[in-house]
Amino acid sequence: MGHTLIVEDDEDSARMIAALVAREGHTVMCAHSIAAARRLVAMQRPDLLLLDLHLPDGSGFDLLNEPEIVSDTMLVLMTGQASLETSIKALRLGAADYLVKPINPQHLKGLLSRLIAPSQLRAELDEVQELWRETGRFGHLIGRSQPMQRVYRQISRVAGTAVTVFIHGESGTGKELVARAVHDLSRRREQPFLAVNCGALSPHLVESEIFGHERGSFTGAERQHQGFFERAHGGTLFLDEVTEMPLELQVKLLRVLESGTFMRVGSTQVQQTDVRIIAATNRNAGEAVARGTMREDLLYRLNVFPIALPPLRERGDDIALIATSFLQDLARQEGGSKHFTPGALARLSAHRWPGNVRELRNVVQRAWVMASGNEIDEEWLPAGDDASPLPGAAPDSDPARGRTLAPSATRAASPMLNGHRNGVAQPAEPREDQIVIEVGTQLADVERRVILATYERCGRHKERTAALLGISMKTLYNRLKEYQQ
Repeated sequence: MGHTLIVEDDEDSARMIAALVAREGHTVMCAHSIAAARRLVAMQRPDLLLLDLHLPDGSGFDLLNEPEIVSDTMLVLMTGQASLETSIKALRLGAADYLVKPINPQHLKGLLSRLIAPSQLRAELDEVQELWRETGRFGHLIGRSQPMQRVYRQISRVAGTAVTVFIHGESGTGKELVARAVHDLSRRREQPFLAVNCGALSPHLVESEIFGHERGSFTGAERQHQGFFERAHGGTLFLDEVTEMPLELQVKLLRVLESGTFMRVGSTQVQQTDVRIIAATNRNAGEAVARGTMREDLLYRLNVFPIALPPLRERGDDIALIATSFLQDLARQEGGSKHFTPGALARLSAHRWPGNVRELRNVVQRAWVMASGNEIDEEWLPAGDDASPLPGAAPDSDPARGRTLAPSATRAASPMLNGHRNGVAQPAEPREDQIVIEVGTQLADVERRVILATYERCGRHKERTAALLGISMKTLYNRLKEYQQ
């Protein structure tokens, strides 16, 4: 229960909003001008201020320029249209949210249920920052580098607002963790957080998955299905790889962002949604617009508050900090304790990490499995900028294709690297830890030979094989079953 002040020059609208607020158990007072609002604030400081910016004796901005009036008050702007300008204005003023007129009772009810004093949010943020100073952890994120400190400041600034966030970063940098941190520090923290990878959804089902469908709306639709917007109601919806969304669906997403309404597939009934959108991409969104794969108006609507997430190679000592944290997680899960040698940490810092934090986690897991003692040295770590696909094999770089080749594959493709006999190139004998793949070998056969060779090399130890190959145990079991091993 809290106290609400409604500043609205239209008396009928003010009474209607006041009735909705009172129905939720809050005390409420109305002011129809800036002067009246100042008098009511002096009598009792409101927990919630519902503010119309267009008032007979000036602009609501005048009220917001007086810190003593709104120092510990949750500010919500009331506007006739939810536009990009409204979102930016709300962010600049520190508004927690904004309501579109005519006020939707469900939206107002949800807003009242999330009533948290700014002072409480600041105290919680102080706790998060104190934990970061002690441990290097900011929520689920780890790092002390200057680029990450900038990200933390951005998260802290935007979390308490309702504006849309657009996260840019390479694959594996932790975009979903940033989205989760924004949600966990927001007033929506008690409501659902749903993550959707737009690039992983079937093109034929993506609209149904996001907006839901009615029974019988298409073949196989045997029951009504709630989409992500309905299931995330009141919370946060994270749209990852949003540039991969089909263009026809981008139009509907834009409509939701502007009006807060959508329709299920096969329905004519308009649904209301109260969801905060956080989007992300690992591509250049401007180039996607230029290519015609992303609508320019959607980009403008999403890119209200951009956060650029740095790649791991630009984060310096964060690499060792994150790797050590992964080791600690494995120790809790598996039991025992292991640590990196100084040489191992130097090797990790020297690697370029094209797969970023995701690649680092996989490398640490593989090294944990393969290390026989409690020390992890360089043996199972990437060699410089290249990762060896098999134990003891030092890959050669293929800059034209941006990938690495095992030495045996390089020799098979380049006879000049092999021995010669009577002027004819002869294939070199492969070492015990190598296999030769002929050019033109079908990929399925390449996969089979690599998996079986690694399996035998690891003494038919499944966990080590899966860790070395960077695949899950389930995938390995399925492949071995297919190969009848």
